[in-house]
Amino acid sequence: MYGYQTDGPGPFRPGPFSLQVKRASPFSPVALNYLLGKLGKKYSETVAAVDLGGASVQMVYAVSKHTAQNAPKPLDGQDPYIKDIILKGHEYNLYVHSYLRYGSDAARGEILNITHNSANPCVLAGFDGTYTYSGNEYRAYAPSTGSSFEKCREIVREALKLEAPCPYNKKDCTFDGIWSGGGGSGQKNLYVATNFFYLASQTGITDPNKPTSKAVPMDYKIAAKKACATKYEDAASIYPLLTTDRLPYVCMDLTYQYTLLVEGFRINPWQEITVTQQIEYEDAVVDASWPLGSAIEALSSLPTFERLILTDPTSAVLSFDRQSSPSLKPLPSTCT
Repeated sequence: MYGYQTDGPGPFRPGPFSLQVKRASPFSPVALNYLLGKLGKKYSETVAAVDLGGASVQMVYAVSKHTAQNAPKPLDGQDPYIKDIILKGHEYNLYVHSYLRYGSDAARGEILNITHNSANPCVLAGFDGTYTYSGNEYRAYAPSTGSSFEKCREIVREALKLEAPCPYNKKDCTFDGIWSGGGGSGQKNLYVATNFFYLASQTGITDPNKPTSKAVPMDYKIAAKKACATKYEDAASIYPLLTTDRLPYVCMDLTYQYTLLVEGFRINPWQEITVTQQIEYEDAVVDASWPLGSAIEALSSLPTFERLILTDPTSAVLSFDRQSSPSLKPLPSTCT
């Protein structure tokens, strides 16, 4: 799922997990766990990561060896659900899946497509326009009664395909017939990023000046109900941090993110989650980026690898401990 950024919203720069292509990759969550000091510990002590981009959403977390050995085979054309990786001398079995077409921007198109150019209760009252995604145009306007959280949520459920046939045991699927990885202790400490962070910081769920905040999924529901009761003409004053093009869809986006977490990924509405853009590491805040995670995975094969060193706090350029390996060169600045 990681490559070159194409969907960072609004005035924000791309977040730690926001590099997206079609293939799933665990490297940004690897970097996240490294920066948090989790690598080398038991799988149950690592953190899970959900990255909500514009085109897709990815879930990554460590599972037990038993779960990995009994993982089902993916459907034709899909990557394996489990990736085995050695990090700091410890073998991890990672559940990795990228849900294409379920990113924030793509989901808007799916949600609007369900109402087939008719009024949609996920759109703020007073807005009448067109939403364009991937070359397709969708009429976007609210019914005469305005937007509604409950009615919007029903449409979001349909867009997520929560009732899609599950080729495994029904309780083992997330949405659209995808295996969930089984959940378990590797998923109990959850970090959510990219559009989860942007929307939370722009709608008052979290402090926009903090790179990391604690929340619960229920916070997204509360914010969604408030947004769905808002008229389009009032939205700019209520949500000054949202860009104009995102204002008509604030009810839709919050409802989608809440439903995705609670009904899609089956996260308890009151489970504490960490909403993050960057991670504090030593005396700086650092992006848990794909290049950094890739470098950590490569260097973990070296017996002398101990830790990365922050060589430039202003640009978060990282090197690594060379005390036992003087022939190794510092990481390039692309690992910021």
